[in-house]
Amino acid sequence: MTQLSDSGKIYKDLCEMAGTGNVMCDEPMSRHTTFRVGGPADFLVTPAVGSLPGVADYCRQQDIPYLIIGNGSNLLCSDEGVDGVVIEIGKAMADISVESGAIKAGAGALLSAVAAEAARSGLAGMEFASGIPGSVGGAVAMNAGAYGGEMKDILSSVTILTPEGGIKDIPVEELSLSYRHSAIPEKGYIVLAAAFSLKEDRQESILSRMDELKEKRISKQPLEYPSAGSTFKRPEGYFAGKLIEDAGLRGYTVGGAQVSEKHCGFVINKGDATAADIRALMEHIQATVKNMFGVELEPEVKFIGRF
Repeated sequence: MTQLSDSGKIYKDLCEMAGTGNVMCDEPMSRHTTFRVGGPADFLVTPAVGSLPGVADYCRQQDIPYLIIGNGSNLLCSDEGVDGVVIEIGKAMADISVESGAIKAGAGALLSAVAAEAARSGLAGMEFASGIPGSVGGAVAMNAGAYGGEMKDILSSVTILTPEGGIKDIPVEELSLSYRHSAIPEKGYIVLAAAFSLKEDRQESILSRMDELKEKRISKQPLEYPSAGSTFKRPEGYFAGKLIEDAGLRGYTVGGAQVSEKHCGFVINKGDATAADIRALMEHIQATVKNMFGVELEPEVKFIGRF
């Protein structure tokens, strides 16, 4: 990893801004991603909403590379780790409030928690997100979806931090939401919170739909193993998992990484995988599917660090 010029001063400065208990040095990223792999970040900061703008501005002013993450559910971090500062938006920014049929949630709130609160409040529309293992910020930034639903279907507005340090609310229409895409990363925005517009329904009906989707996940997805969910985006006109299965790659293994035997759209960590194993397996899948069917599989997983 790149050695920062004055790591002691950087640590002291970050602690002054975010609090000593919220700054970690040489923190293994395997503790902060659902793949459970990844080497150490120089610094990992878990700021509250009040200190986040200062931390991000400090990194920019000092020319320190920084990365914003949420629950780490779509990241593959290098075995060599991550240079600079990883800013993890989590429990300190996870408030959820309900008012007049709308829910507002902090970027660090888990989608499962927001969906559960919606159900308790008799608000429908978020059932599809109840099993997505991500946080609100990351889900909004990539327009996460499952079972026919997407963030764009229920979002009304997003509160963001601009690269210049301003905070503003942006209506959903201005986010350019499409399949696994939004304008948020392109514009350098950091999601602080999101407001969702849902419909009233009977709590029993909402919970029933959530239970039905839960059963589908349990029966069809390898939830017992670390993974990043769907490894590849859905190619137009195809299903990634079906292509991978038809290529004869069910159960194919590279080191500790494996194409799930339960669902070929998932690459899983069998317990001792490295990031290099997972990356190599993904590349083998892409090459095989391209050679056999002429289809380019685009990773849904984001690669962090040097590979």
